[in-house]
Parts: sequence; C-alpha cells; structure tokens
Amino acid sequence: MLRHSGPARLFDSEEDAFQAIVGGRVKKGDVIVVRYEGPKGGPGMQEMLSPTSALAGMGLDKEVALITDGRFSGASRGAAIGHISPEAAAKGPIAALQEGDTIEIDIPGRRLGVRLSQKEIKQRLAALPNFEPKIKTGYLGRYAGLVSSADRGPCFRDEDRYWILDAGYSMKGIAPSQ
Repeated sequence: MLRHSGPARLFDSEEDAFQAIVGGRVKKGDVIVVRYEGPKGGPGMQEMLSPTSALAGMGLDKEVALITDGRFSGASRGAAIGHISPEAAAKGPIAALQEGDTIEIDIPGRRLGVRLSQKEIKQRLAALPNFEPKIKTGYLGRYAGLVSSADRGPCFRDEDRYWILDAGYSMKGIAPSQ
C-alpha cells in the first residue's frame, strides 16, 4: 500500500486501537490514527507492535493504514507511519483530526495529509482544551513536562536551552537557535 486514501478511525491510545482491531471495529480501507502516544503524550513513545501485529494477523495489513505520533519497531508490517510531529499533546495537526476525516497517504511522494483546509485545522486546534498529562509526578511526570517533539530527538527543553541526550548518554545544553 504505497498510496491510500481513507476515513480516519481515531484512538487516543495504543490499547484502544488494539481493542478496536481485534474487536472487528476496523474495516478495509480505514486509516487508524493513534494519537497522544508521542514523547509528551505517552509519556515516551509507545511502540505500535500490538496494533500492527493484530492487523497482520487478521489479514488487514495490506488494506488498513496506521499513523501515529508514537513509534514502530522493525517488526511492523503494512502502511505504518510514525513519529508524526508535532504530536497531538503539543496541539500538532494530528490532534485536529476527527472521526471520518479523509486521510491521504502517498509514500513515494513522501506526503501525508488530510482533506481539510488550513483554516479548519486551525479552528479545530484552537477549540481543543490544553493537554493534561497521564502522569504528573515522578520522573515520567517531569519528562512529560519538559520533553520536546519527536522531530527534535530526545530533548528536554528548559527556559533557554534544549538538553540533548547524545549517543554517549550524556546531557548537553544548547541554545534553541543552534
């Protein structure tokens, strides 16, 4: 499935998407949208192995696409598009989607879109309440409050610096303009 257009089926967690798939509530041609699983929303980035495995096991991996602000492992099959940034918890465009919106996927053209005007997307995002983290205390609460979007990598933001976890697992601060 390199090109696909279909109705959005919205789920605000990996677990809800999985239950809908195994419960037979996902149909051929649907585009499953799993949001609020990005760095801030998860917190962390949930791996979508359960939903993609369920789709494959039910023979739907060539008929149903899955997009998410979470992530995938190397074991995922089918049209699986992840790391959508900015994530839903940061009021990225994925948060504006509503059940049934038409999602358009063009993998060779490297395009992912929705049949909505920019005005409609902005209006929907403006109407959303502020995101409330699932976990508010401890290390995960701190992480959810400080982490940036997946397109920046594993960064924590603080008033005037981003803290980047480099390959050697040490933290270094850089100014946002760098």
